[in-house]
Amino acid sequence: MEIIGLIAEYNPFHNGHLYQLQEIKKLYPDSLIILVLNGYFLERGTVSVETKEEKTKLALKYGVDIVIELPFVFGTNSADIFAESSLELLNNLSINKLVFGSESNEIEKLKSIAKKQLDKSFDEKVKIYLDEGINYPTALNKALGTVLNEPNDLLGVSYIKAIYKNKYDIEPISIKRTNDYHDIESDESIVSASNIREKLKENKNIEKYIPEGKLVNINEKLLFNILKYKILTDNHLDEYLSVDEGLDNRLKKVINDVNSIEELVNAIKTKRYTYNRLMRMLIHVLIGLTKEDKLKLQNNEYIRILGLNSNGQSYLNKIKKNIHLPLTSKITNINSKIKDYELRAASIYELLTNINVLEFEYSNKPIKIDK
Repeated sequence: MEIIGLIAEYNPFHNGHLYQLQEIKKLYPDSLIILVLNGYFLERGTVSVETKEEKTKLALKYGVDIVIELPFVFGTNSADIFAESSLELLNNLSINKLVFGSESNEIEKLKSIAKKQLDKSFDEKVKIYLDEGINYPTALNKALGTVLNEPNDLLGVSYIKAIYKNKYDIEPISIKRTNDYHDIESDESIVSASNIREKLKENKNIEKYIPEGKLVNINEKLLFNILKYKILTDNHLDEYLSVDEGLDNRLKKVINDVNSIEELVNAIKTKRYTYNRLMRMLIHVLIGLTKEDKLKLQNNEYIRILGLNSNGQSYLNKIKKNIHLPLTSKITNINSKIKDYELRAASIYELLTNINVLEFEYSNKPIKIDK
């Protein structure tokens, strides 16, 4: 039996995600699917429009057998950290294939790029370009000698690098992405999550693009005001993750001249920092994730089961002796700073959405759906 790994954020769960799950079942009819799910705050520094609980339920309903949590401290980081932490969890659960969406669907090309990036001289080349004042994606392409800009291909390379770097016995498999992440205007049945979120902002009906699901309203004004208060009153902004030298002063300099997160990012943006990089920084400030803590939290300390079906339960019972990390659904029983940050993120998310998510966090029971 094939044990398939998936890594997703589901912001929100849409028809493209459903298509991916259906394609996996076509390719591997006798398979078990394990999903690593990012929660309330996401890799690009955005806030999820679906709760962790809702995303877990939808994943199980539409074909996933086990859903595990990607903790906040890893899920709001760069693509490489996001990927490596996710693969560490999936490898612990003995997957043999990782499936991901890809714009190019050229798996051999992505493997080749991953190998180049793992070469010892590659980081030195990137640093030379960064020192010239250009941003990381541009420096990356210059060092590679090719153009790699599509988000799923970029993530795919990070996944493959994590597999090669850690010598995991996992085969990367790509599925052709059916839409353009950057396209926010298309009206087909399968559109990108960014397209759907844009339509939400414009109060358009999105039922056509999602199989089902309860989406939440994020109080953007409150989000900005909390951040503004923290920037104005905290004299140690440089202690937070991603706040590089000088950014703390730039934040304080412009914060009274802007009225939204978008205006704030545009006011501090330079050629060196991408929009997503600065958005992640603001989330780290919002939640209070410090550089010191992140330095101590390099690896996962547990595997939290968010949901599973009977097939997933049988599989875990079969392999539990071979799992090296503690396996749990009871987050309150865990003594870990990773857990502490997860609950802090849930508390802020609850404020921003007026949805009671802490009840799910403290329930200590995974969602169970009979197969």
